[in-house]
Amino acid sequence: MTDLRSPTQNGPDTATGTSSPGAVRLRRAAIAVWALVVATLAGTRVMSFGFVPIMVVVVTGLAAASIGRRNPLLVVRDWLPFGLVLFAYESTRGTAAFLGMPTRWHLAVDADRWMFGVVPTVWLQEHLKHADPQWWEIITSVVYMSYFIVPYALAGWLWLRDRTAWKKFVTRFVALFFLGLVGYILVPAAPPWAAAQCTAEQVVGGPAFPPCITGTPENVPGGGVLGPMTPDDPAAKPFIERISSRGWDVLHIGPVRDVIEVGQERSNQVAAIPSLHAGLTGLLAMFMWRRVGPRGRILWVGYAAAMAFTLVYSAEHYVFDLILGWSLAALVMVGCAAVERRWARRTTRHGVDEGRDQADPVGATQAAGEPSVDRVG
Repeated sequence: MTDLRSPTQNGPDTATGTSSPGAVRLRRAAIAVWALVVATLAGTRVMSFGFVPIMVVVVTGLAAASIGRRNPLLVVRDWLPFGLVLFAYESTRGTAAFLGMPTRWHLAVDADRWMFGVVPTVWLQEHLKHADPQWWEIITSVVYMSYFIVPYALAGWLWLRDRTAWKKFVTRFVALFFLGLVGYILVPAAPPWAAAQCTAEQVVGGPAFPPCITGTPENVPGGGVLGPMTPDDPAAKPFIERISSRGWDVLHIGPVRDVIEVGQERSNQVAAIPSLHAGLTGLLAMFMWRRVGPRGRILWVGYAAAMAFTLVYSAEHYVFDLILGWSLAALVMVGCAAVERRWARRTTRHGVDEGRDQADPVGATQAAGEPSVDRVG
């Protein structure tokens, strides 16, 4: 029968054990083929940066890396539920439009103006955007794309190293996405780039996908819902743009930009509240805080901060969206920890009760409600 024990319980053929020379060669060949296929799919624009394609990449990569170390079927057993949840998430994000929930076009704009006196996205693009992408947009583009790679890479690393930590991380990951989906359904909201393409008159009543959302912000009267923008660089376009991927042009890697933009076009265009980009990177920082040293903490917190700047500057999210995403991540961390502590106490108490029952069968009988000899007498 196939042995499907956990990676830390598979005897000598584990991640920390040794493999035969033949298994090592086969594993290396499988990883090389996997890398070649992934590079080819990405380079030919066949693969987009969505949750399902990335999950397939991670699972197949882990299966290749498991050869000679543990049963590759463990990957399917452990990751299939995770993949099904993300598939359900991808498939139901249009539920708000189906249910007729009005899209919020002004909520986050008004919240940001109330907090800062200006819309931070407008202010940042006024002061930092140029006609051509600058060096810092290489960083923002890489950071934005990393959202589709880093969480899954971390999950894969944890699965190989510490399955207990992996379970905790995946539980929090799934909880965050589930609650985020609830937010998308109950409060569908347009991001800054969409608000710049539509005027207030065009979004009266809160339509989810008005014709203007597929247009361009150029020549939109008054800068659309976001209001006017006057860039410091006279050559820069005088309107808010979605610039999360144009840094790849600096590196002359057009295919990467194309793959990202294809994924953006296929995603839910009015799923801004809460920001799962901010929420997930914040969750990573919180989850890894006690698992790394001071330098690691700086790295993870810095990553979350870099993602926040990228999202606001590139017109992907408002600051209001980020705050809600971070708050949701904190709620998930606290809630999951509380459930785990309660479950651990119940498990411990159950184990103690079983031990007591085995040591004192008469007491166990009395505890079950049967009369004792003294009471009968």
